Amino acid sequence: MGRVYNFSAGPAVLPEEVLKEAAAEMLDYKGTGMSVMEMSHRSKAYETIIKEAEQDLRDLMNIPDNYRVLFLQGGASQQFAMIPMNLMKNKVADYIITGQWAKKAYQEAQIYGKANAIASSADKTFSYIPDCSDLPISEDADYVYICENNTIYGTKFKKLPNTKGKTLVADVSSCFLSEPVDVTKYGVIYGGVQKNVGPAGVVIVIIREDLITEDTLPGTPTMLKYKIHADNESLYNTPPAYGIYICGKVFKWLKKLGGLEAMKAINEKKAAILYDYLDQSKLFKGTVVKEDRSLMNVPFITGKEELDAKFVKEAKAVGFENLKGHRTVGGMRASIYNAMPMEGVEKLVEFMKKFEEDNIK
Repeated sequence: MGRVYNFSAGPAVLPEEVLKEAAAEMLDYKGTGMSVMEMSHRSKAYETIIKEAEQDLRDLMNIPDNYRVLFLQGGASQQFAMIPMNLMKNKVADYIITGQWAKKAYQEAQIYGKANAIASSADKTFSYIPDCSDLPISEDADYVYICENNTIYGTKFKKLPNTKGKTLVADVSSCFLSEPVDVTKYGVIYGGVQKNVGPAGVVIVIIREDLITEDTLPGTPTMLKYKIHADNESLYNTPPAYGIYICGKVFKWLKKLGGLEAMKAINEKKAAILYDYLDQSKLFKGTVVKEDRSLMNVPFITGKEELDAKFVKEAKAVGFENLKGHRTVGGMRASIYNAMPMEGVEKLVEFMKKFEEDNIK
């Protein structure tokens, strides 16, 4: 069997040309006589890899000089603790709950201080983004936290919340590098890379310099201090070296495509193919209100559990992998990240049309 169309929410599809390049360099990286997997993170060759990766990311996102880029471990979930440990000076933070990951971050923050849920879309199974234009922001809040794209529920903040001058912290794991972003609107923007950027094991944190201080909560482990990693340029300990190398290749791939403006245009076109079909289908329907739809994660249902299961099974048999929805919501979900080719979505829609014809009574 050849390559399948992999609609997994993460670890997810990577650009084929990146995989081919990595394969070609597997045994001998640029004449070093060894793989990047075997290379000392203190070597000259590796220093070039990590520095170039950072520079390419800075170019892609137009990251200002007063922001640091950190390549860390522990996935996005470790940031749920690291953020309050480093930023909760007044021990107060406001959280907007738009899905499971925002909720987990909120629960984790409660260990370290007073976390307030100032808005939530739990009342409608997180199928929309609440109005965040005038929220009850706490006067002494250290930051306001969002999960910008909700992988499980398929929603996306199209407009950032009005934080009334407070620092915005955003988990962008599943929309990372899918469109241009104004980094200056955030204090911290971070994401696990295993959805849109690289293999699991790396989390990238982009953080404004004034938020990196010695002054962390008592008991904060050395490894969880932003300052330690910033001072050591992400090389305090052995980083996830191979993962960072692949991320670097993905950054170059994005640059070659024309950067994030070009990527956004492709992503909008790709998502429209699927959403337009869902909007006129008699069998399938999307679960998210139109204006809050994610370009990256598209959940949909038939309305009958047994039919959903039949669809997932038949789709898998013809090479469409990982279309089963998250266990908490059921149904189906197509994650169509940057590296999912346009034809993957076109072929999926063709298959859905056929399935609809065969199964509509």
